Amino acid sequence: MATTMPHLAANEVQALDPYLFMAVIGKRVIHPGGRRSTEELFARANFQPGQRVLDIGCGVGTTALAMARRFAVHVTAADISPIMRARAHANVQAAGAADRVVVEEADITTLPYPDASFDHVVAEAVTMFVDRHQAIHELLRVCRPGGYVLATEFLWRKPPSAEARQVFLGEVCPGMMVDTLEDWIAIYREAGLAHIETTAGPFEMMTLAGFLGDEGLLHCLAIMRHTLGRPAYLKKMLWLMPRINRAVPYLGYIVIVGNKAAYS
Repeated sequence: MATTMPHLAANEVQALDPYLFMAVIGKRVIHPGGRRSTEELFARANFQPGQRVLDIGCGVGTTALAMARRFAVHVTAADISPIMRARAHANVQAAGAADRVVVEEADITTLPYPDASFDHVVAEAVTMFVDRHQAIHELLRVCRPGGYVLATEFLWRKPPSAEARQVFLGEVCPGMMVDTLEDWIAIYREAGLAHIETTAGPFEMMTLAGFLGDEGLLHCLAIMRHTLGRPAYLKKMLWLMPRINRAVPYLGYIVIVGNKAAYS
């Protein structure tokens, strides 16, 4: 695997939420739209060299590293999870990108940054786990006037069955909030995001095709070996996948991009 994770006891593995579990077994792309949604976000971001970018809920640092490498921006990659930060820091060091990507601890609902600190604020699959209105307020607060806020969220592509809703929101991701495309647009618009653009698509991250597309064949094989090498990982995966598959037909992702209104 690309980085070494701290050893977790079997009961700790079973208690991991799906995002943390994916990080522990070595997955690099851990948000509902996969690499495709990140590319859609990049296409609308208008990054300029030297700009300051906050990647809040950075996970293992994959998007932060891509932004720094491809657009020559300076990225603050922040996450509340020690596991995610440990992997992100190791990945930044392995990439030799410590001069362009800084990994920090931060909570999206109370960001530890002054107003207007960043030219771009990126949040891939974060606000749906917390108080969305407070989190989105924070995203706009730390963005400079005229700057970009860019987010990816889960959405219901069609009304879910009672079973799919209960399994996904009650067992797989308890506490998470999933809305429709129209609901998400309304939430961000009410927070003050202007000139909103969106794209949406199916949730394929945990399908075979999505896994291969996001990770590549060789890394998929490495993840498989890692998972099969520990009974606790295999047990967790065998519990997780059938439940996610029940919700896949109803789930998708939305990419939301807009500007913080400039001062008059």
